[in-house]
Amino acid sequence: MIEVLWSLLLDQVSGFDPVRDTIDIALVTLGVYWLLILIRGTRAVQILVGLLLLIGTSLMSQAFELTTVEWILDNLIIIVLFQADIRRALARVGRGVFPSVAKQEETQLAEEVARAAQSLAQKRVGALFVLERETHLSDLIEAGTTIDAAVKRDLLVSLFMPQSPLHDGAVVIQGGRIAQAGCILPLTLREDLPEGVGTRHRAAVGITEESDAVVIVVSEETQALSVVVGGVMARSLDGARLREVLRDVLAGGEGERRVMAELAGPRNMSGDDPLGAPRSELTQARRA
Repeated sequence: MIEVLWSLLLDQVSGFDPVRDTIDIALVTLGVYWLLILIRGTRAVQILVGLLLLIGTSLMSQAFELTTVEWILDNLIIIVLFQADIRRALARVGRGVFPSVAKQEETQLAEEVARAAQSLAQKRVGALFVLERETHLSDLIEAGTTIDAAVKRDLLVSLFMPQSPLHDGAVVIQGGRIAQAGCILPLTLREDLPEGVGTRHRAAVGITEESDAVVIVVSEETQALSVVVGGVMARSLDGARLREVLRDVLAGGEGERRVMAELAGPRNMSGDDPLGAPRSELTQARRA
């Protein structure tokens, strides 16, 4: 054993280049230092420590040939890394097995969000609701406070009231629950948005350009309700129409395709901007 270690040490020393290896070590040290400064004070530190502990335990299990522990850790790391995708896959399977239950949940979610949006519009309080679908939003949003609560109208309204510390930002709904509040979304760089569109609408378009999320915007100035899907906005919706659009999009399939076709509408085919198409045009497209 000692001879093997001595042989490895001699091999390393024989290929030693002071200048090259010093630069190599310095760059790695600076990179690690920059990374630690970047993640200091965030959840990433806790995740990194936990991951290092798992890796260290896994290496120890390999060294001492603890087969069962090694198998458990290998599978645990896979579950940790892909937990979001596994959760979505299981949810999709569940919707296929119990379609009536899934439809009922989607209808209830659309109802609570629509009622909250209507209530906030009547109070002239701006709001931004982001409904996550297939694309995970954790890498696209910033800040935010974890809520993890059931989607209820009263809670949604209270989060956006001016006295709430979380009112200035977006509420993100993931997996049928209120996941976070006070989130900062990426703003679109488009310059062809309609007049009167503010930061909330730009954020709604921005997040839907980079994901398949559905966003509901409540305008503080005009009390208008808007839905944004795929970077396209339907403005000035009433409560009933908002519920209908949300149910169709969340259900997916034919309902979602119909909504997207309506959002594109005849104005898009003529070369004009489909954003801001009034409800009358959307209704005509649906009846056609």
